[in-house]
Amino acid sequence: MVSNTSPLACRTIGIYICQMLDHSSRPSSPPQIPMDALSEVLQDFRLSGVNYGRCELRHPWSIAFPQQPLLRFHFVSQGPCWIHTEAQGWQELHDGDLVLLPQGIAHRLASAPDVVGDSLKGCQVTKLGSNVCEVVREGTGATSTLFCGSMALGACALNPLITLMPPIIKGCDVAGNDPIVSPLLAAMTAEATQPQMGSATILSRMADLLTARLIRCWVNCTGAPTTGWLAAIRDPHIGRALAAMHRDPGHNWTLESLAGLAGQSRSIFAERFSAVLGEGAARYLARLRMQLARELLGQSGMSVAEVATRLGYESEASFARAFKRITSVSPGVVRRTISGRTDMEFGL
Repeated sequence: MVSNTSPLACRTIGIYICQMLDHSSRPSSPPQIPMDALSEVLQDFRLSGVNYGRCELRHPWSIAFPQQPLLRFHFVSQGPCWIHTEAQGWQELHDGDLVLLPQGIAHRLASAPDVVGDSLKGCQVTKLGSNVCEVVREGTGATSTLFCGSMALGACALNPLITLMPPIIKGCDVAGNDPIVSPLLAAMTAEATQPQMGSATILSRMADLLTARLIRCWVNCTGAPTTGWLAAIRDPHIGRALAAMHRDPGHNWTLESLAGLAGQSRSIFAERFSAVLGEGAARYLARLRMQLARELLGQSGMSVAEVATRLGYESEASFARAFKRITSVSPGVVRRTISGRTDMEFGL
């Protein structure tokens, strides 16, 4: 058995999306799942390992951001600024624009499309705190003021959702669907334009909230598919069971208990779950546990036995067998080869 605290709740750095979804408490295990299953899954999502850079860059400048498994964002307080991605080429960003790159695809920021090279080497980088730095490039050209950040996605709670999102989202494209986005962008512009004591921390908090709202806005505005993860989480029955598994993957879930949460018979639930998600509930739960196990083994420094206990396995041996069956490698190999946290200095 595992403790009442969900494994996905062990990371506390960053904001809680549940705060913007008006959830005030966390239920005990097994959780009592509300009708809004999407909100329940979002509540288990954490933005962790957040790093920010406040940039004052003089034209001409150009900085490349390589592909990394991080959610990235860039906020333009004052231009000029352009962004380049392989799929969409060069796009001009205007004052007050924010772009979100959910999968952390490779991209480049520059003061103009014709600027080449890597200007970061010529910048002065000053630490303003444990997770905030200031990046300054001297010169005589026009000044660009940017606020850039990278965030590790807290475990696997929303990995299926992040995978479905487009590679780049511009805040101005969704601002009309969320009345809070435009005021937040305006507040960030004011804070970045006239920095005072504590501005770095205030900007980081606003960026957290803005990123969270953009994710939620995209979910709410996306069309309704008939199959797949979004269809499942929106299903009034399957969604409740899916949220329960994401909230506490280590709980001793059975087909009967999940069907009970869904308010369906065992046979109807099993048939509907497989039809929507393309696999059975037991298989989905096993993969969910192993995704979380990979993170715990590689990033937290936990032993194989500790991870097995955290995820509800009765023994290290039974966990190891399940892990190798699903991932094709042993948990010991994963722990030795991917241990250590991702270097996210200035999000690079």
